[in-house]
Amino acid sequence: MDAQLLTSVADGVATVTISHPARRNAMTAAMWRALPDLLDGFARDPAVRVVVLTGAGGTFCAGADITSLTGEEDPKPLALAAEEALAAFPKPTLAAVRGHCVGGGTQLAAACDLRFAAEGALFGVTPARLGIVYPSASTRRLARLVGPAAAKYLLFSAELIDAERALRTGLVDEVHPADGLDERVAGFAAVLASRSLLTQAAAKEFADGRTDRDAYWAAEMEESGDHAEGVAAFLERRAPVFTWTGGAEPTRG
Repeated sequence: MDAQLLTSVADGVATVTISHPARRNAMTAAMWRALPDLLDGFARDPAVRVVVLTGAGGTFCAGADITSLTGEEDPKPLALAAEEALAAFPKPTLAAVRGHCVGGGTQLAAACDLRFAAEGALFGVTPARLGIVYPSASTRRLARLVGPAAAKYLLFSAELIDAERALRTGLVDEVHPADGLDERVAGFAAVLASRSLLTQAAAKEFADGRTDRDAYWAAEMEESGDHAEGVAAFLERRAPVFTWTGGAEPTRG
């Protein structure tokens, strides 16, 4: 089977599946290049409210497929561009991880807003095995996520950690039995898709440290109708129907 990013959209949830079974879902150069454009399309699509990133079969992603590179091509800029596009995506993102999540796979998972893992999943950041300098942006993102000490442990040792330790460090948010992960991810993605994208988009910016958009989001709240709908739905004891879809502007300009 060819290496590819498979996509589907249903009920507001876009699923991106990393599929390269011959290489444990390692990302080829073409796959790295394709991800930013794919995400840009989802950002502009009002039918998409949440993106789930996962891997085909029993593995999330084993990193970069070095064999796919040509000549002196360096995989680091390709991986970093894809990671930054994922981190800047203006809607909620959720990584569903089973099996190995290593190297570039961890870069992608860390760039998502949330990470749910199956029991038995393994995580690793492995440039120290190859004498590679991990990108500064990726290092800072990892340190913000798990704290400086845990980030140094992962980067210094290149050791793999299990899902339970990843949960303790904050690298993942939930751990589930392998046969229950898909159901939990689908259920939680449906919850996210039902909530106000206005609230989520603003919260994502603020949580990521943006400080210059308070007035913008206040105006969006007033104009969107989401607040009025939320209050009306609460008083009428029904599920709200939020209609704000925003634009494709990333969380960081």
